[in-house]
Amino acid sequence: MKSLVIVALLGSFAAVFADSPKLKWCVKSEAEYQKCLAFAAVATGFSCVKRTSTIDCINDISKGLADAITLDGGDIYTAGLNNYNLHPIIAEDYGSNSASCYYAVAVVKKGSGFKFSQLQGKKSCHTGFGKSAGWNIPVGTLLSMGILTWSGVENSTLEEAVGNFFEASCAPGASVDKLCRLCKNNCTRSHRELYYDYEGAFKCLEDGAGDVAFVKHLTVPDDKKAEYELLCKDDSRRPIDDYERCHLARVPAHAVVTRKDDQLAQRIWTSLQPALTSTEFSLFSSAKYHSKNLMFKDSTVKLVRLPAITDSLLYLGARYVSIVRSLSKDTNVGTVSSAIKWCVVGEAEFIKCSAWRMEDDNIDCHKANTVKDCLNLIVHSVADAMAVDGGQVFTAGKCGLVPAMAEEYKEALCNNPAGPFSSYYAVAVVKKGSGVTWNNLKGKRSCHTGLGRTAGWNIPMGEIHKQTTDCDFTKFFSGGCAPGSVLGSHFCSQCVGSGRAVGDPYKCQANSHERYYGYTGAFRCLVEGAGDVAFVKHSTVQDVTGGGRPDWALNVKAEDYELICPGEGPVPITDFASCHLANVPAHAVVTRPEIRNSVVQVLQNTLQNSDFKLFSSDGGNNLLFKDSTKCLREIPAGTTYQQFLGDEYMNAMNSLRKCTDSASDLEVACSFHTCQQGN
Repeated sequence: MKSLVIVALLGSFAAVFADSPKLKWCVKSEAEYQKCLAFAAVATGFSCVKRTSTIDCINDISKGLADAITLDGGDIYTAGLNNYNLHPIIAEDYGSNSASCYYAVAVVKKGSGFKFSQLQGKKSCHTGFGKSAGWNIPVGTLLSMGILTWSGVENSTLEEAVGNFFEASCAPGASVDKLCRLCKNNCTRSHRELYYDYEGAFKCLEDGAGDVAFVKHLTVPDDKKAEYELLCKDDSRRPIDDYERCHLARVPAHAVVTRKDDQLAQRIWTSLQPALTSTEFSLFSSAKYHSKNLMFKDSTVKLVRLPAITDSLLYLGARYVSIVRSLSKDTNVGTVSSAIKWCVVGEAEFIKCSAWRMEDDNIDCHKANTVKDCLNLIVHSVADAMAVDGGQVFTAGKCGLVPAMAEEYKEALCNNPAGPFSSYYAVAVVKKGSGVTWNNLKGKRSCHTGLGRTAGWNIPMGEIHKQTTDCDFTKFFSGGCAPGSVLGSHFCSQCVGSGRAVGDPYKCQANSHERYYGYTGAFRCLVEGAGDVAFVKHSTVQDVTGGGRPDWALNVKAEDYELICPGEGPVPITDFASCHLANVPAHAVVTRPEIRNSVVQVLQNTLQNSDFKLFSSDGGNNLLFKDSTKCLREIPAGTTYQQFLGDEYMNAMNSLRKCTDSASDLEVACSFHTCQQGN
C-alpha cells in the first residue's frame, strides 16, 4: 500500500511539472553529452547542455542557464560559496561498507619500495586540482602530518609548495607548470586530459608516468589489484582491498547540486525516476560510451534524497571543510575580525557576553534563537564557539564540531589536568508527599529542561523508551513542557513563554525567554504546578533555593521536594548518589576543529588575566556557563565527541535515536553519512 502511495505522489508531481521547461543537466565532455542524450530520451523532463569545465557548469547553474550536475566534495564546497550558493540535494550511495562515503587512498605499484612519509621527490598523479580524493585529502594529509610544509600565501602559493614537493605531477586544472608536467594533453580539468579523474590518475600510474596515484578505493580494476598496493599513513603498505584499514580519509559521496529552491529540488528528484527504473538505460554505467563515471560514478548503487535543510557545509561536515580551508589558510571564512565569536541564546546571555567583550577584545558576541541555531552558525563559521550540554555535544559532534574545554564542578580537580572530567547526575524531582513514583509516572505531566538536552530529555526519555519500547512519548505523559518542541504540540502544552498575556512569541522556545527553559525553568514548572515531575541535574533544587534565589522561589524550600528513580521509592534530594537516572558528562565548549586551539587560548586568557566573572550570572541562571562551574579544563586535542561523552552516554543516545523523531533536523542533516564526523 505504501509503495502505491509513493507512486501516486510521484505521478501527481510529474503532472504538476509536465508543463514546466525541461531541466538542463550540465556535462563536460562529448562522451558525457552522448550519455546525457540517452538519459534525456528516458527521463524526458531533462535536456543536456555541454560546457568545457566543472566551474563553467557551476557558474551556469547559479545563473539559471543550467540546473544540475553531480560533483565531488571539493567542487561541492566551491559550489556552496556565496558567489554561487548551490546546494546538494541528492547523494550517490555506493552500497555495502561504503554507503554514502568513499575512501581516499594512495595507490602505488607493488614493490616500488617507498613509504608514505617518503613521498617527497616522487612523481604524483592527481584526479584534478581541488578534487577530494585527488587533491584536497592527500595534500591536506601531507600538510597535517608535517611531511609537506607550507608557510602560507605570503611566501608562495600552495600549488607552488606542492610542485616543489614532488619531482613532477599531473594535477589537471593546476596553474603551476610542474603540476602539469606529467599530463598527456592540455592539463585541463576535463576528460580532454587523458590523466584526468580517477581512471586518468590511475592510468598515469599504470603508464609509469607517476609513482603514486591519489584516487578513490574502487579505482583499481579487479584484474590488476595484485600488481598494486596502498600506502598507509603509518608507513605500512596493504593490499588494494584493505582500504578500510589503509586510507587517507573517508570523504562524502558525490552529490547532485542545484540552486536553493525546494520545488526545483523536487522536480529534479521526480524527473530522475524514469532513468532509475529503466530497463533500457543504465544511469550508473558508462561502458557503452567508452569512458568511466559519466554523469554519476559507475560504482553508484542508488541515489538518496538529502534532508531539505542540507547545504554544502552540512553535507561535507566540519572536518572536511576544515581541510579545504587549511589548503588556503582560510580558517575564518565569514569572520570580520580575528576575535572568537561566542554564540549566545537570548538577551540575558547577550548582555553577559557583551560585558565579557568589554573585558577582552578577543571575544565577540553573536546572538541566535536556540542552541541548535548556534551550532548551525558555528558549522557555517558565522559564530565560533559556545558551551553546551552532553546532548548538544552529541549533535555538535554529528556536525563535525569538536569538544575543546569542559566545565569542572569540583575545585579540587581544577589543578589536576590528568584527572577525570567532572560529571553530574540526571535526576527526577517531585513534590514531597505527592505520591508520584517512577512506577506510576505514566499519565503524569512532565517538565523538561529542553528537547534534546541531557538531564532534561535524553536520559529520562531513553529510560522510558527502554521500559516501553514505544517512541511515542505522548502516550506516556499526559502533557508537558519541553522547550524546543513544535509549538502547539503535546510537549508545549504546559509551557508559559515569557508571561505575556496574548501572542507570546517565546512560548516553548528553547531559550531563557521561556520561563520553564533550562534547569531552573524545569524546576519552576514543577514548583508552579504545571508539571508533576521535573527532569533536572542533581544540584538544581539546592541552586534555586540557596543564596541569590530568584523572586519566584523566595518561599520555596528544598526539603519540600524529593527524588524518584526506577526500583526505589522517593528519597531526599540529597540522596542523588543512590537515586539518579544516570551520571552524565559535564557541559563542554564546542567549536570547529581548525580553530580549536584559538578558542582554548582565548578562554584560558580570560580565566588567567581577567577579573570578569565567567561563572556568575546576573539577570538569570547558568548564562554562557553553568553557575556551578569552578574552572574550565582543556580536553586533549584529538578527543572525539564519542570519547568525551563515554560509552554509557553514547549507548543511551544511540538507543534513543532509534526513535527517529528524537533528533533535530540539524542533526538529521549532519548524520546523513558517517564521514561527516571523521574517519
